Amino acid sequence: MMKPPFLPPLLNAAKATGLYAWQTGILFRKIARNALDTVQEVLRAEIKKGNVQLVADFLAGKALPAARSLLLKRMTAMLLVRIGLRGALASNVVGWILPFVLERLIRVGVQSGFFDKVKANSTVAEALQRLDELKRATWKVISPDAGSGAEVLPDEEEPQAQLPSGTTKKPQP
Repeated sequence: MMKPPFLPPLLNAAKATGLYAWQTGILFRKIARNALDTVQEVLRAEIKKGNVQLVADFLAGKALPAARSLLLKRMTAMLLVRIGLRGALASNVVGWILPFVLERLIRVGVQSGFFDKVKANSTVAEALQRLDELKRATWKVISPDAGSGAEVLPDEEEPQAQLPSGTTKKPQP
């Protein structure tokens, strides 16, 4: 059986494309993680200042244009410093990753009921805890655990030892 002459170059191109996609995936996850951390830091700082309602309004899209612009500028500046790129490349990267991360953060916030929980007269400590939960949930959406099948199991009560006859006996301390 003869191989078509275009098959080896096609396979080589497919390998190269897979390698590029794999490398880009790592870079994307790294920049997405940096963007999520940056958004988290800016929002945490605002919550610590006592602006819990501002953060909830910002994430719900109801913040005043001046407040929204100020928060976005802070996030952009911090992210530019974090990623370590310069010039137009840095602006382009921040221009597409920051809206992507914010969109996912807002989507997860709506699905999890984050806004309702924060608006229910929460304290600063509770708001910070909920913001951390929102960050973890958002990261799971952005970068899911592909294929490992790892999951968190709930804690069980005391394990019971099985006797050969099928009866159970509690372990002794």
